[in-house]
Amino acid sequence: MKLTTLDWVIVAVSLGISFVPAIVLARRAGRNITEFFAAGRAAPWWLIGISLVATTFSTDTPNLVTNLVRDGGVAENWVWWSFLLTGMATVFFFARLWRRSRVLTDLEFYELRYAGRAASFVRGFRAIYLGLFFNCWIIATVNLALVKIAGILFGWPRFETLAISVAVPIVFAATAGLWGVMVTDMIQFCITMTSAFAAAYFAIHAPGVGGLHGLIAHFRGGHAGMLGLLPNFSDWHTALGIFVIPITVLWWSVWYPGAEPGGGSYVAQRMLAARSESDALFGTFAFQVMHYALRPWPWIVVALASTIVYPSLHDIASRFPSVAPGLIGNDIAYPAMLVFLPSGFAGFMVAGIFAAYRSTIETHLNWGTSYLVHDFYQRFIRPGSSERHLVLVGRVVTALLMVLGVLFTLTLDNAHNAFNLLLSIGAGTGLIYLLRWFWWRINAWSEVSAMGASFLVSLGFFVAAKLGHAADTIAVLLITIGVTTVVWIVVTYCTPPVEASVLSQFYARVRPAGPGWARVRRESALPPSPDSMPLALAGWVMGLASVYGALFAAGAFIYGRPVEGGVWSAVAAAAIVGLLATGRRLWQPVAGPAPAEG
Repeated sequence: MKLTTLDWVIVAVSLGISFVPAIVLARRAGRNITEFFAAGRAAPWWLIGISLVATTFSTDTPNLVTNLVRDGGVAENWVWWSFLLTGMATVFFFARLWRRSRVLTDLEFYELRYAGRAASFVRGFRAIYLGLFFNCWIIATVNLALVKIAGILFGWPRFETLAISVAVPIVFAATAGLWGVMVTDMIQFCITMTSAFAAAYFAIHAPGVGGLHGLIAHFRGGHAGMLGLLPNFSDWHTALGIFVIPITVLWWSVWYPGAEPGGGSYVAQRMLAARSESDALFGTFAFQVMHYALRPWPWIVVALASTIVYPSLHDIASRFPSVAPGLIGNDIAYPAMLVFLPSGFAGFMVAGIFAAYRSTIETHLNWGTSYLVHDFYQRFIRPGSSERHLVLVGRVVTALLMVLGVLFTLTLDNAHNAFNLLLSIGAGTGLIYLLRWFWWRINAWSEVSAMGASFLVSLGFFVAAKLGHAADTIAVLLITIGVTTVVWIVVTYCTPPVEASVLSQFYARVRPAGPGWARVRRESALPPSPDSMPLALAGWVMGLASVYGALFAAGAFIYGRPVEGGVWSAVAAAAIVGLLATGRRLWQPVAGPAPAEG
């Protein structure tokens, strides 16, 4: 890609605009750690939704989607489309509960819900495990995508790309805090979505594609399976891996950043930063709509077009000889299609890529730092530290996290492989994160044993693969989930329950619904929850119908199937009417005791 003066002006202007929030909000972010890590608990729902979708709209996401489509067609996206089930459950079952908890991070939850050394251990362990190692691994996958894009577009080597790119997120995240990250996310999302649609438009007009009609006609002529929204069930093994397992098992059993069962990581961070329960609920709902119904199709269109322009990896390697052979893969086809953008749009795309990169990196730096500073340093090393000292430590840790993320980047070569590894490491732990809110018997040792079992089983399969005994991906996930689930259930019943006083205090603050807390309510003489489980379930079903209906309707219209598109549009519209008809009962807090401050 050859950038003109106009392109560089667009890049410079977009970068300059995005720095305005850092300058304006730097002083506010430095007041205390509640401002730095939770935006003073004053974030409106629309900013929460946009910030979350901007965070998940990273440089590696379109690469991953392209990898999936080129590997197995559009239907292979069910490996992440299935996570809408847990995302919508977070909206209607968990968003209010998180906001009522009044914790600063989701790891602080452990010492609210549990007690004793086990609770302290799991909080401290996960602060290091997630905030440091797991978080740096995510940062590395995002860096890897940027390295591949820069290699394709500019011929830059890995070290040069990282050296140029990492300084801005470090300075910004360390200066502006969560307020600055969220406000910048809003600006960056507008840039990235516009550039994504531009990429799709020029991809279908690339040489040999023939516009949208030519694209669809090409696949109908002999590759119709690539367009299917559902897999070919005659190939049962493939259908099992990309649809059946994700839609029945994966969504509730696997912990993955941005799609955690029950909410967690930066999703919980945004809910905890909300100014009210309704803002937490509306914000996460807006996130699900934009994440699953708005974003996928521009990437899918580019991915489909890439199979015509670059039918094989050899074609990509021949077209871009300066790219290191180890970086050539199906995920690199997305940036390979961006070379067809004309002047002006090319600059806008570069600005969009960097905006997507920054929005994700800055969130992960702020989120990971919140764990390491609040849940480890303040909790276990310097509990009496002043607010200003903690903010200073947070800024130093932010820079160190980025340095480690860069080092991790040097160990990766493929976005899809990294995605599968992250899924396997968290396999089997998800059910605990759902049940711990609604069943009093879950304790800290349940979580410790689940994490340990999941990690050890995943590590065993990883070592076996390195020794030449690789197992099927589906088998690895199912075995890991099965072993982990059995282990934590056994440990739960073999260890003492959480003290009655702790359970009573937790219920009084969070007020979860359902029969799982009946014993605690009865023994502590506490009032019933103001929430309705049947109503939340109805909201979940209607929410799924609205988003999946919109997703499938868009695909049908792109494929030139107006009748099918009309049917799916009607499904989405009916679900939205149902959600609106519930009105205040579903969307607004029900009167009840105010949650305790903490």
